[in-house]
Amino acid sequence: MKISTQEKKLIIAEIQKRMSNYESQSQMAKALDLSPAQMSRILKGEIDRVLSDESFLKLAGELGIDIHGFEWKTAKTPTFNKIWVQLQACKENGISAMLIDNAGVGKTHTAKEFVKENKNAVYIDCSQVKTKQLLVREIARKFGLSHTGRYAEVYKGLVFYLNTSLSPLIILDEAGDLAYPAFLELKALWNATEGLTGYYMMGADGLRAKIERNISFQKVGYTELYRRFGEKFQQVSPIGKDDLEEFKRQQLMSVAKINGMNNVQELYAKTNGSLTRLKIEFLKMKRTANTAQ
Repeated sequence: MKISTQEKKLIIAEIQKRMSNYESQSQMAKALDLSPAQMSRILKGEIDRVLSDESFLKLAGELGIDIHGFEWKTAKTPTFNKIWVQLQACKENGISAMLIDNAGVGKTHTAKEFVKENKNAVYIDCSQVKTKQLLVREIARKFGLSHTGRYAEVYKGLVFYLNTSLSPLIILDEAGDLAYPAFLELKALWNATEGLTGYYMMGADGLRAKIERNISFQKVGYTELYRRFGEKFQQVSPIGKDDLEEFKRQQLMSVAKINGMNNVQELYAKTNGSLTRLKIEFLKMKRTANTAQ
């Protein structure tokens, strides 16, 4: 897929904007899988012959950029506000929490926005790194650390960084997808960085069921991990059916309005209140309008 000069400029502008989240160009280069020379040229605004179109597209995905410039604006919904406060608390105090909530209420979007705006915070999609090695190497990479050498050295370097840097935070989304050895390694990492690193685990009912089932079976590690994450499943959405529907409707209304989308009733019927599906409708609307021009 070809990418235009304007689209490349959008990606480079986002990289320049986020440079302040890193201690050095070298750290950011490692986090984005770029060479120091490529990082230096990009931060200077250079475009030609720096990266392939495929590499630019990979960066767009990494940074969560719509290369067509269709900006998805953030509404301060109840979900957004509660998760943001919890993430701040975990980061600033080196504590851990676990959020189990319905899909499509805005968990992932809030976590990614927090990482954009806060130094030394990383977002991990556990569905993409299910094994212990992939998980630890991905955490190391996101912090801008060496992640491709011997696993023992990667782990050691990550622990050292977490114990010596200022208020690091690891957000673990889709955590229910992690394999059992990855859960054990996560417990070991928590033990090695206790009180110095914040952890925030997120998932839907599958994560709750997995933890509760393995605790009931007395499977090694799950009770200990549950304790380390506060011995509580946090939730933003109300429980009752009517209350939940009204909650989702109000959230959808807020997000739709800030993004210039009308006819909330029709949108709710199409999406069942899912903000993930609402964003899909937003992109369809924008692309249709763009094509019509």
